[in-house]
Amino acid sequence: MYPQMPFTKNLPKIDLHGETRETADLLVKEFIRDCCRQGVQKAIIIHGIGTGILKKQVQETLKKEKKVERFYLDFFNVGCTIVELK
Repeated sequence: MYPQMPFTKNLPKIDLHGETRETADLLVKEFIRDCCRQGVQKAIIIHGIGTGILKKQVQETLKKEKKVERFYLDFFNVGCTIVELK
């Protein structure tokens, strides 16, 4: 396992390991909505590395979300995407 950046320990997270593409899509949308309601500016989505199916689904979902300012892979753990919200 990769070391985690100190600032990411306190960020809200959702772990999508073992989820289907459809379920991951719904969970990410719900997670983003909840983060926005709570005034969160940055969050983490854990999708794992695997074959890249969940990562691709997460990226497709985030591209369509109007509340997402930008997103990028965690430099220290490419199995996580960091999301910055508007």
